[in-house]
Amino acid sequence: MTLKTAPSASGRTHRTTLALALCVAASLSAGAARAQTGAPANAPAVPSAPVAPAAPAAPVTPAQAQPQAPASQGQTFEEEIVPQRYANNPDVDGFINDMVARYDFDPGALHALFASASYSATAVKLVTPSTTPGIKNWRAYQARFLDTVRINAGVKFWRANQATLQRASDEFGVPPEVIVGIIGVETIYGRYMGNFRVLDALTTLAFDYPNTPNRADRMATFRKNLEDYLVWTRDAQIDPSSVLGSYTGAIGIPQFLPSSIVQYAVDYQGDHHIDLRNSTADAIGSVANYLKQNGWETGRPVVWRIASDAGSLGIAQAAADGKPEPRWPLDQLLRSGLALDQPDVDIAAEASTPVTVVDLPTPGRATEYMLGLKNFYVLTRYNRSFFYALSVYQLGQRVKAQMLATAPGVGISTTKSTTTAPMNAPANMPSNAPSNVPSGAPSSAPASNIPPAMPSSRAANGLNPGLSNGANTGVAAPSPASGYPRYNGNTTNPAAMPPAQLPAQPQP
Repeated sequence: MTLKTAPSASGRTHRTTLALALCVAASLSAGAARAQTGAPANAPAVPSAPVAPAAPAAPVTPAQAQPQAPASQGQTFEEEIVPQRYANNPDVDGFINDMVARYDFDPGALHALFASASYSATAVKLVTPSTTPGIKNWRAYQARFLDTVRINAGVKFWRANQATLQRASDEFGVPPEVIVGIIGVETIYGRYMGNFRVLDALTTLAFDYPNTPNRADRMATFRKNLEDYLVWTRDAQIDPSSVLGSYTGAIGIPQFLPSSIVQYAVDYQGDHHIDLRNSTADAIGSVANYLKQNGWETGRPVVWRIASDAGSLGIAQAAADGKPEPRWPLDQLLRSGLALDQPDVDIAAEASTPVTVVDLPTPGRATEYMLGLKNFYVLTRYNRSFFYALSVYQLGQRVKAQMLATAPGVGISTTKSTTTAPMNAPANMPSNAPSNVPSGAPSSAPASNIPPAMPSSRAANGLNPGLSNGANTGVAAPSPASGYPRYNGNTTNPAAMPPAQLPAQPQP
């Protein structure tokens, strides 16, 4: 099927009259803006400035307001808002002037829209780092996202959408289980898509991001997403005050940020518009396209297991730097004394394969390690977190195993497996690790002490994506963890090892 990508942020304007712009302004009053349900079926998008008649343009898709999910499907999160925060705001006025100059928006309509935007104190609280950093706990995180509810929901989702999953796998080269894993971790297959008004969340974080060391970068990220959001909703004929999402503005089943929607979302249902909130086909195709565009290697592994002997674990700890980019040649680690617990790997053929050392700390236990390949790195482009990427991989593997166990051979891709480590990786880690962390929360909260109804943030730099290092938007964003701090557990201390055993620094 021919894909129709989301409209770009340039070169397209929809002309309208000043009267319509004023109607939009009137409809976007502060009181109406806070309504979370009952958006009009065909509410107008923010219009472009009126201009002289031009040549007839190509037909556009009929106006599509974002339907609201039933209350039972969203977070019951008490949001604190301050209305009328952004009327006559100098920073917002400058942003409006820029949008008018670059994209030909009507200034009056944008002023009216931002006058209706509210400051979200909840969004600010949720992106503010804790003053006491939490301890990373891989076992607890894994248990939350590989729970029975999520696995069973994944089986149901796969069965209901197996033809679309297979089509996406054939077209983009991404296995169904990887797509299923991402959507399951992100929103439990559409159950938790967020109940924050995206206009409020993006405006708040673009102009009132909390005072953190990376404040300037984060504000630039959210300003870019706000810009793309306004262009996207205008071009798609969507009322920008009606869309709901996460507290960082991520939207729909796959939790794409607006910049990711513009760049990666596809019309996979074939109805000439992209709807990530209600169309599972669009969500599946968009996730697959996102991964492919970010470098997914068809038929290649995601992770390799490391042997559990003290020497291998010591080398792994010495080489672990928290960076998701694979940059250690495999043979360099092997020559240093690391061994694989992966009999099916052709060591000679894979000698030059770059890998990253994935560290998985759990308080009170020896830190566990794996090797991540290029496809593992691609998963971190969705959300720059080792815990997130491995949970996506393992959830997909668990769902696939459940599918095979309940209906062998039915609905399972015939594409060559891209994963060589078992779903319960690492080998010495039980799949039913106990945890008192509640299940059912979306993925983008911090890796420990996550409340059960925490809204998802991501997009991945694009995808959600949550805001990662750039996964959904191509720019830096607030991932829950940009790699993990070293946690020295009970593993061999590399400082006590003979220097010859320590790996040399990888080649740049």
